[in-house]
Amino acid sequence: MTDTAVSAETDYSSTLFLPETNFPMRAGLPQREPDWLKRWEEMDLYGLQREQARDRPLFTLHDGPPYANGNIHIGHALNKTLKDLVSRSMQMLGYNSAYVPGWDCHGLPIEWKIEEQYRAKGKDKNEVPVVEFRQECRAFASQWVDIQREEFKRLGVLGEWDNPYLTMSFDAEAQIARELMKVATSGQLYRGSKPVMWSVVERTALAEAEIEYQDYESDAIWVKFPVTSGELAGASVVIWTTTPWTIPANRAISFSSKIEYGLYEVTAAPEGNWAAVGDKYIIADQLAAEVFSKAKVEAFEKRATVSAADLAGLTCAHPLRGFANGYAFDVPLLDGEHVTDDAGTGFVHTAPSHGLDDFDVWMSNGRQLTERGIDTRIPFTVDDAGFYTKDAPGFEGARVIDDSGKKGDANQRVITALAERGAMVARGRIKHQYPHSWRSKKPVIYRNTPQWFVYMDRPIGGAAGDTLRTRALRAIDATKFYPAAGQNRLRSMIAERPDWVLSRQRAWGVPITVFVHKESGEILKDEQVNHRIAQSFEEEGADAWYKPGAAERYLGDGYNAADYEMVTDILDVWFDSGSTHAFVLRNKQKWPHLKFPASMYLEGSDQHRGWFHSSLLESAATNGHAPYDSVLTHGFTMDGEGRKMSKSLGNVVAPQEIIKQYGADILRLWVASSDYAEDLRLGKEIIQTTVDSYRKLRNTLRWLLGNLAHYRAEDEVAFAEMPELERLMLHRLAELDQGVRAAYEEFDYRRVVTLLTNFMNIELSAFYFDIRKDALYCDPISSVRRRAALTVLNHLFDCLTAWLAPILVFTMEECWLERHPEAGSSVHLRLFPDVPADWLDPELEERWDRIKAVRRVITGALEIERREKRIGSSLEAAPRVTITDERLAAAIEGVDMAEVAITSAISVEKAGELPMGAFTLAEVPGVAVVPALAEGKRCARSWKVLPEVGTDPDFPDVTLRDAQALRERAEAGL
Repeated sequence: MTDTAVSAETDYSSTLFLPETNFPMRAGLPQREPDWLKRWEEMDLYGLQREQARDRPLFTLHDGPPYANGNIHIGHALNKTLKDLVSRSMQMLGYNSAYVPGWDCHGLPIEWKIEEQYRAKGKDKNEVPVVEFRQECRAFASQWVDIQREEFKRLGVLGEWDNPYLTMSFDAEAQIARELMKVATSGQLYRGSKPVMWSVVERTALAEAEIEYQDYESDAIWVKFPVTSGELAGASVVIWTTTPWTIPANRAISFSSKIEYGLYEVTAAPEGNWAAVGDKYIIADQLAAEVFSKAKVEAFEKRATVSAADLAGLTCAHPLRGFANGYAFDVPLLDGEHVTDDAGTGFVHTAPSHGLDDFDVWMSNGRQLTERGIDTRIPFTVDDAGFYTKDAPGFEGARVIDDSGKKGDANQRVITALAERGAMVARGRIKHQYPHSWRSKKPVIYRNTPQWFVYMDRPIGGAAGDTLRTRALRAIDATKFYPAAGQNRLRSMIAERPDWVLSRQRAWGVPITVFVHKESGEILKDEQVNHRIAQSFEEEGADAWYKPGAAERYLGDGYNAADYEMVTDILDVWFDSGSTHAFVLRNKQKWPHLKFPASMYLEGSDQHRGWFHSSLLESAATNGHAPYDSVLTHGFTMDGEGRKMSKSLGNVVAPQEIIKQYGADILRLWVASSDYAEDLRLGKEIIQTTVDSYRKLRNTLRWLLGNLAHYRAEDEVAFAEMPELERLMLHRLAELDQGVRAAYEEFDYRRVVTLLTNFMNIELSAFYFDIRKDALYCDPISSVRRRAALTVLNHLFDCLTAWLAPILVFTMEECWLERHPEAGSSVHLRLFPDVPADWLDPELEERWDRIKAVRRVITGALEIERREKRIGSSLEAAPRVTITDERLAAAIEGVDMAEVAITSAISVEKAGELPMGAFTLAEVPGVAVVPALAEGKRCARSWKVLPEVGTDPDFPDVTLRDAQALRERAEAGL
């Protein structure tokens, strides 16, 4: 029989070692996190870290500068949090891991904002002195640097916030100019005329990194170029283009020797059709049927095969010949590798003013064209505002794109002229991906303009094979990438990229600080001139370039300023940020705890064509190698359904709102829990999942703290004297130490979170803590079991608070200070604990895996008893366990399974077969459990039901163990 009645009215709760802590269950992170930030600032936590780590090896994560022109968004939060995870974890792994934040301050977006303000006031930018305009840009950027700095700090990011780097600081502008002048002096800089992507709206050249592709509807036309030479005279080569406005700039037609072509004749067509009966066209065989379909031709026949040799000798008339003076020149056919028969006609209309492939094929055939008597000059057919120039006779004044980014009248004017000349074959419209400026979101054009370039393939210093491209490719091979796929991505971009366009036709930036001799066109290479330029920038900033008398000041007495052109273009901002290694990593006077090359660059995957790319090229050009040892990339932030966040969809998640509602630690836990190598999803359900995960971790830590209130260092138990269960937990700590360290070293934060949450939720809360609650609360003061458990809890606390500190920066500080409140204490001044390797005992873990298997069967049986209300708690049970599996029976030998299963008693029998009707689990064969009630009285203190309750004359309502605990408390005066 079971007697669960308490035999006395004594309340023993005050005699238990119950958890005691001020660490609240409710975190209140939004309200409390600012207090920790203030504390860190007052104690100069970052400075203490630098002092503490002064003699450690350097680990330098170089900050890719965000743009200083608006509040931070969720992408910023992801990026900066990842950087903080790297920096903090490497610090705790034993490095001097300094973090110097920076900002990109020059460039078009800021300039555009100031121009918008001017337009709103009816003010003309051109009437404002350039230095005054630049000062307004500087003030605008400074304002946003201050705002973003506070927003980044609120994320818990620890860094040198009082001493960041700015690309607009005078020393930075001076070094950017020095880097440019190094490139110029080495012969890598040249001024050339090439088609570059040009924003009519913004009036500047754009780099590939400043381009995004959007759906766009273009006019498509099929145009015939009459053959004027050889046996094919009288036929026409047909081209297809989606940029009719480039036809006035046509100078050649490209074909491919790998494509099969034919001479086709129209045999039936509607009356009045552009493609008329008797017309003969040369078209790629693969595309002939499609072309004639577009041309509304009813029937056609192939008359002959046209070979590559036939095409190479052909000359055509320009389709606008006779329309206006200026189109009487011959149009040659050129073999081009870029030509395919995937679409179009198998021929590419070639306008070297308006396409890179066109330009390359034209330039590569320069000698042949000259020998054929063809003028190789490239026309400037479109100006910076998108208007046709005099180099487009008959169309001057027509516009390709207007100031708002809309199509002008150029396309229609050209199409009309072609139709009037009888040159049209067909017309249509096509939707395709077209380049747009990522700032203005407006379409761009390719436009031939004089620009400053850096050679990719010219030997540097005359050394054969030593080109910027080969240097960069070699540097990529020497760099470690996380994830590894980033290496091939960057390599393919470098392998295929054209020469680097450095110039921008704007005002806010670092100028291209070179002088060009007006007669020879040679760049002046004089170290004294370069020194004077850099020195003036150090003192006055790059504004010095634009001040009256600057040319005479820099050139000095050695040169006549009238003989030289002082370049007024500014540098591409990617050169600015690509040069940060030069004025940050190598500036030991300002940042002595940084190293060059950096240990790591970390940005979004789009920076393979941005900052990773430009930094690599700049450093390869000036140093011969990459500015980084490793590159880590992360994906983009999407909404919960995987859609791109946008205001129009209403699915934007602002980091400020998450922090306001939940706290920055929740945002940080989301980042650390996500696979950053892919695009990350964030929505209400995902945030709630993260909150739930955080709450479980916090409750585990709270229970740890509560029990450690009873810990005394002098009562610690040596490892060899501990019960098996404690040694098992220390074994798991040693295993985790290896796993967590390895994950941090590989920057795998998701793995860190998985390891620790599984350990804390499954192995601690649901297993070890559950078993040891009785001993911790009820055992006598002298109990080795209780003291060993407290010893383990102390080790758990030290390890877990350290391992989680880089992720939950505020919560771990709160947790640590709850135990160590002394002034100057911080969890962030710790290293990851040294966990003894001799705690490892794989055989013990294997044994306890089998013990846990038996335990699962027991607890499964008791769960049914609770559900059926036959017992209230497992302490009312004394199950009978039968085991037929030899290995399981051997594993539990000598183990108190009542303690492990949290029952008052238990009986275990090894037998040849399992009893009929007993509870079993399919995944644990060879174990059966028959539930039974415990016999005896219920202990008024520990609630165990045992026959021994009532046998101690001094404490007749408790077990003998609890009676001894009460005596020791009395003797200790508790």
